[in-house]
Amino acid sequence: MIVFNMTLKASLSKYSNKNNKISRDIKNGKLFKIVNGIYETDPNTPPYLLASCIYGPSYISFEYALAYYGAIPERVYTVTCATYNKKKKKEYNTRFGTFTYRDVPSLAYPKEIILIEEGNYSYQIATLEKALCDKLYTLRPLHNLKNLEIMLFSDLRIDEEVFDTLRIDIVEKLSKLYHSTNVNLLVRYLRRKKNE
Repeated sequence: MIVFNMTLKASLSKYSNKNNKISRDIKNGKLFKIVNGIYETDPNTPPYLLASCIYGPSYISFEYALAYYGAIPERVYTVTCATYNKKKKKEYNTRFGTFTYRDVPSLAYPKEIILIEEGNYSYQIATLEKALCDKLYTLRPLHNLKNLEIMLFSDLRIDEEVFDTLRIDIVEKLSKLYHSTNVNLLVRYLRRKKNE
């Protein structure tokens, strides 16, 4: 269970030195620090369940979400998350794993996010379409459909069967929110594939 410093201190009202008690609980393996002021009671909690409490608002996207959907073959160890209006990329290295956070456009941010509940935890993750748009948004602008195809299937190694499940209507709606050459190229590429 995730525990925040304020909640933890409120539950330790009978202790005169709450910080000492927290330090003892960490030393005795009752609490595990995630980042300053945030703790976890279970050392085996999967990192993706902790991502939103570290830095937010945020949702899981980019490579981690693409791997979750089976769109890329690699196993992704860093939990990659999207934020907005934060201006710079953030990285946290914790005992639970590495977490990175980077901006997407604020208009695109709230769209196509799924809330998943798992036991006593919940987390938000981008849909497949959104995760791919988020990823393409972060890459250098491409010049044509051929470059996009190379980027998708050679560089990112997107699985073609999974790619064929993309909902073009969703990508088209999202493309209006990114103002991204790469996302616009993705729409054109999907339309061309559909008409082949």
